[in-house]
Amino acid sequence: MARLVFLGTPEAAVGPLETLVACGHEVVGVVTRPDRRRGRGAALVPSPVKAAARRAGLRVVEDVADVLDAGAELGVVVAYGRIVPAAVLERLPMVNLHFSLLPRWRGAAPVERAILAGDARTGVCLMTVEPELDAGPVHACAETAIGADETADDLRRRLAALGCELLVEHLSHGRAGLPPGRPQTGEPTYAAKLQPDERRLRFELPAEVVNRSVRVGQAWTTFRGGRLLVRRAAPEVAPDGVPPSGEPGELWGTHVRTGEGTWLRLARVQPQGRAELDAAAWARGARLAPGERLGDGSGGGAGR
Repeated sequence: MARLVFLGTPEAAVGPLETLVACGHEVVGVVTRPDRRRGRGAALVPSPVKAAARRAGLRVVEDVADVLDAGAELGVVVAYGRIVPAAVLERLPMVNLHFSLLPRWRGAAPVERAILAGDARTGVCLMTVEPELDAGPVHACAETAIGADETADDLRRRLAALGCELLVEHLSHGRAGLPPGRPQTGEPTYAAKLQPDERRLRFELPAEVVNRSVRVGQAWTTFRGGRLLVRRAAPEVAPDGVPPSGEPGELWGTHVRTGEGTWLRLARVQPQGRAELDAAAWARGARLAPGERLGDGSGGGAGR
């Protein structure tokens, strides 16, 4: 077993942390982001990793420099969300569980970018952390298909579970037991963090493409001047009785006309300032007029 430092923040990193502890590794420090306020005037909330570390009785810090003298032989990074400084790596070598098949989708949003691009497969790689973004040699990978309706959250959970298997298999003897790293080959692609406008639904595109944005999460459009989040949807055949032509975004109940003669059926939506609800209930309450469309205005702030 190894003496480790763990760096991570979101829910997807909790499983790997708990796996390392359950396997008997000595986690001498956990590095995560500072607590944040959730909601207006709310109390500070710890990151999921910090909460898990506290449950396990582990030391938690916000600056990786604070654990460099803890005697760890290796750092394990999972969705940390920050660049590890080169000066830190000189003192403490680190490996990273990255949720893509490198060198495709280096960067902050590999799961979202894989879905938006329509990739059929993705995976998780255990790689050495180097100063250049996600460019280090790869020790091991696990590959998986992306489900046609799989959301980014669902896929991230599956990749985290695959990553746990890699950690169990390849860290049982600590740093010395890692398989040799192989240089990444092929043309890198980069997964920049998604901007709000990239989550806006573009109904002129085919339904399958539009639904990729829904699957990524926080997808939005506008309706009667306000924002409408689309939480769940699916490509579907046209409802009975609709004319063959019309404007993209046109609503027929819960069906939305999309590009190339396709249709998207809304399943769960969240109007601005309201709770999420079933799309059929929303459509009934909205009393849709003939020819009304989604994407009819700039909209306001999205619901949370």
